[in-house]
Amino acid sequence: VQLQASGGGLVQPGGSLRLSCAASGFTLDEYPIGWFRQAPGKEREGVSCISGSDGRKFYTHDVQGRFTISRDNAKNTIYLQMNSLKPEDTAVYYCATSRRITVATLLPEFYDYWGQGTLVTVSS
Repeated sequence: VQLQASGGGLVQPGGSLRLSCAASGFTLDEYPIGWFRQAPGKEREGVSCISGSDGRKFYTHDVQGRFTISRDNAKNTIYLQMNSLKPEDTAVYYCATSRRITVATLLPEFYDYWGQGTLVTVSS
């Protein structure tokens, strides 16, 4: 099982970025996948997640209406479209998958395999 996150960078407040998480070694529409972030000095937190079987999506309150998670089964890749970015969105973003749950959750302790992270910096 491998997850490769990419797409981070420096963006001005109000701008947009799209993160990608390419999966290998498994079919991602069979398992829950989540996006998480960790800002300096803070704990890792769930941002958005999608369940494998039924594709239910969940978002943390801070990003509701600004971020969109999606899945491309043909490419075995999930995306996180981030719009209206704010300085407080600055963090390292990780994707992860779980083998212990069937319905996705924003709680990072339920996830087993993690990508390497991609840095998002929102600053003018």
